[in-house]
Amino acid sequence: MDRNGTERNVRLVAGTIMIFLPGFALTLSSILKFAGMPAVVHQMAAQGFAGGKLTLVAALEILSAALFLFGRTRSVGVLVLSSFLGGAICTHVQMGEYAEALGPFILLTLAWFGTWLRHPQAFWSFAPHRAGATKVLEAQDESWASKSA
Repeated sequence: MDRNGTERNVRLVAGTIMIFLPGFALTLSSILKFAGMPAVVHQMAAQGFAGGKLTLVAALEILSAALFLFGRTRSVGVLVLSSFLGGAICTHVQMGEYAEALGPFILLTLAWFGTWLRHPQAFWSFAPHRAGATKVLEAQDESWASKSA
């Protein structure tokens, strides 16, 4: 295997791991909320999320994880996941729980780095705006469109 093929495989494996970790963490967290784990229920209630609000948070959490983990919905999933984790970060900061805000921040960072490693085309706006770069992006778009048709 040539150097580019090996580099691509390393990016895919690392990206897959970085995508799996936040997806798994959010799935597990939502299961604990749905199950009514006392410690989780107590912590969420202290932050103002009890009863129906807790169920809604758990549903949004599992939805964002599912959208992010499945390849076909990952582009929307990373945005929904970002919104959800951004809200978690804001909640912790509002409550003065600065150290607890690190967890969602790390998961969010892993999600975006994993997305970048597996799907560098997701960051098309950072590509150099040269004629060659534009042609490559257009070719990728055409390739993707033909696969999804």
